[in-house]
Amino acid sequence: MTLHVPDFVGAVAHSRKASRVETFIRANQFDRPTLVIDPAQVAQNYRDLAAGLGGAAIHYAVKANPAREVISALIAAGCHFDAASRGEIELVLSLGADPAHVSFGNTIKRASDIAFAHEAGITIFAADAEEELEKIAGNAPGARVYIRVIVENSQADWPLSRKFGCAPAMVNPLLARAAELGLDPVGLSFHVGSQTRQAAMWAGPLEALAQVWDAAQAAGHGLRLLNIGGGFPACYGEEIAHPSAYAAEVMDLVRARFGDVQVMAEPGRGLVANAGMIAAEVMLVSRKSGDDLHRWVYLDIGKFSGLAETIDEAIRYQFVTSRDGEAAGPCILAGPSCDSFDVLYEKKLVDLPLGLTSGDRVMIRNCGAYTSSYSSVGFNGFPPLDVVALKPIV
Repeated sequence: MTLHVPDFVGAVAHSRKASRVETFIRANQFDRPTLVIDPAQVAQNYRDLAAGLGGAAIHYAVKANPAREVISALIAAGCHFDAASRGEIELVLSLGADPAHVSFGNTIKRASDIAFAHEAGITIFAADAEEELEKIAGNAPGARVYIRVIVENSQADWPLSRKFGCAPAMVNPLLARAAELGLDPVGLSFHVGSQTRQAAMWAGPLEALAQVWDAAQAAGHGLRLLNIGGGFPACYGEEIAHPSAYAAEVMDLVRARFGDVQVMAEPGRGLVANAGMIAAEVMLVSRKSGDDLHRWVYLDIGKFSGLAETIDEAIRYQFVTSRDGEAAGPCILAGPSCDSFDVLYEKKLVDLPLGLTSGDRVMIRNCGAYTSSYSSVGFNGFPPLDVVALKPIV
């Protein structure tokens, strides 16, 4: 990365104040697609969510963005962590996280990794199957466990069901089995779905889970922990509530159904998405025929180098170009790889300036979540997404 006279200056008139990330990208040049992340914004997002969630324990979903600077900022802010692998556990512990503040939240774990986590001081694990409980009991004896439940009626932009969790009818047998194995079955977890844009959308899943919870309590399991997972949204062009107001509304829905239970939350996107932008470049603008109605605009970043969440066009990223303000029109947006799957937006076209050409710079907003962690290791020889973290505010 080298400094240069910014080609974005004067190109875009914004009514809002530019973020630190945007200002940095405008003032620098990048020789490959680069995510620029602001750990200070991540810490502020944590404080905003914590204000709304009240006494809930916030466990950051490390998979959303594992940058060391992000983890360090969250540790300093008092955040806990949800780890999906031994690697994520090693990462957060190496940066000073308290093992008592780390949960092993993946329901699919290698036995040796469970043993490692137990030895490192991790005391709480997720499960959704009898065999997983047996692995935990054999490698982390006496550990606390929570059972993940499938929730079907999600209204999220990216529903998360079927692969993780068990059917409600399996919950009581699994809780009983956990106790038989000498584990401490403390509660239940679920995930409302990624990018749940309105807090009111939590009502149905919480109502369904409350029935499972009540049945478990009636069976004598003495549950005391409710893990509400993630789902806290980021802005991708549509209006969303402020994080504090959104989280407070979710907690009102939780308290109305579960009372004064201990609550754990596992936000990922909601903590890091708006703290990052991607600096990218146009590689080609073309039409497939003389009478083609729409241009194809190819960027130097695609599904395999960080924008995997454009699958099924579930996440609609927003773009800033060096030609904003000029006449614009709809286009099909695609990545650079030699894979026909690497088309970002085709069902719903993207309006971009008609004058775009190879070499023009593009910024992609609110990309701090699930971009660097999804980036492949050089698919087709294109470099994986680079990451630059801004320095702390002095």
